[in-house]
Amino acid sequence: MEECISVFDMLKIGVGPSSSHTLGPWRAAERFLNELKNNNLFQNTNRIQVDLYGSLSLTGKGHATDFAIMLGLSGQDPEYIPIENISKITKSITENEKIILGNEINITFKLNQDIIFNKEFLPFHANGLKFTAYLKDNSNYSSTFYSIGGGFVVKEERINAKKKLEIKGAFPFQVSNALELLEYCTVENKKISEIVFENEKSMRSEEKIDSELLRIWETMLECMYIGCHSEGILPGGLNVRRRAFDMHQNLIGLANYDSPQSWLETIRKTEVKFRQILKWVSCFALSVNEVNAALGRVVTAPTNGSAGVVPAVLMYYLVIENHNAGEKEIKQFLMVAGEIGSLFKKGSTISAAMGGCQAEIGVSSAMAAAALCELMGGSPEQVLMAAEIAMEHHLGMTCDPVGGLVQIPCIERNTMGAIKAINAAELALETDPKNAKVPLDKVIDTMWQTAKDMNNKYKETSEGGLAIAVNFADC
Repeated sequence: MEECISVFDMLKIGVGPSSSHTLGPWRAAERFLNELKNNNLFQNTNRIQVDLYGSLSLTGKGHATDFAIMLGLSGQDPEYIPIENISKITKSITENEKIILGNEINITFKLNQDIIFNKEFLPFHANGLKFTAYLKDNSNYSSTFYSIGGGFVVKEERINAKKKLEIKGAFPFQVSNALELLEYCTVENKKISEIVFENEKSMRSEEKIDSELLRIWETMLECMYIGCHSEGILPGGLNVRRRAFDMHQNLIGLANYDSPQSWLETIRKTEVKFRQILKWVSCFALSVNEVNAALGRVVTAPTNGSAGVVPAVLMYYLVIENHNAGEKEIKQFLMVAGEIGSLFKKGSTISAAMGGCQAEIGVSSAMAAAALCELMGGSPEQVLMAAEIAMEHHLGMTCDPVGGLVQIPCIERNTMGAIKAINAAELALETDPKNAKVPLDKVIDTMWQTAKDMNNKYKETSEGGLAIAVNFADC
């Protein structure tokens, strides 16, 4: 039985700046608390120690991994926690050296002693973390998790994650690669989005699918809105100034609006010149990743570090290509994007700690290109070609965040991924699939081989590339 990955597994709502280093450890902390409760150990817990390994240790500080763990242990939900509460809770834990475990019991927690950054790597995955609960009877209980990208968390072996997903129910159209997806489209005479919709219906009602997809879009839209209306310096010490605000002001001028939706309609009515199209797309992508870098709420697509590409390209379609588009097109776009992301997760990786930035920006660009291609009338063959073209020109991209922060070069890379996605969709639409030379499955496999060949210092460790070429202290 194939791994059944839902659109809602690929497009998760959470808190920045990183899906693998923030959202994943946060969810791992939640799971550890559940293990303690299931084993009747929760009430007897005196202290908790967390050991971080590999990339989580090397760039965890810059990715707020320690904050995420504290919030997870506190019983906070990254999907719903008020953003303004994050600093209050983490500051209280740090200053008082106490944590309300699971929002139920008060125990001692000393940040500098109870979260340990170990530089060594665990064998299974570059993002490992071990929780140890010390109990009142002087015994202890430990559990190890792996944050494998996109907010996905597994224990020990990937097969465990597959088994867990299979319990939810088998999809009527089980897809392990792009060729199988295309065969379903051909036999059933359906678009890719229609195949995805049938699979989703096996897990939840049509009404739930619609409402959740629109909730994801509303989160994306709100994120762009916040980013375009926020000034200042991003946290972390690099002194990176937000740019989306100024860019947006120069583009929109003195327009009047009072909500994300009215903002969208205002942009649609704005006359956009050719050169401004690139600026608008860049502005949308920048806005999302500036919010992400400031520990704001974003949607993994497929990760937080690459969260700006998909919404930027969808906004491009809504404000440039089709002013009459609405909920139908938005849902269609997100379903295609999620499916393409799942193909990369199954056949390669969406973890920068395993595959470099090709696993984040490259995959997000492929997701956006495919989704845009279908909305613009592309056949299933052309949709897959668009994804292939987008990824082909991200192969080998390293992950080398300066200071371990998802800021330089990460924020700008989202603008490049979005522009490449649009270009890839246009190229695919102008190409007869019969003349295509490289199938998507070959690119996915090549990406994985490239990831395995890539030196570890270029895989989200901040030990190579720009991370060492740029002096953090001089920023």
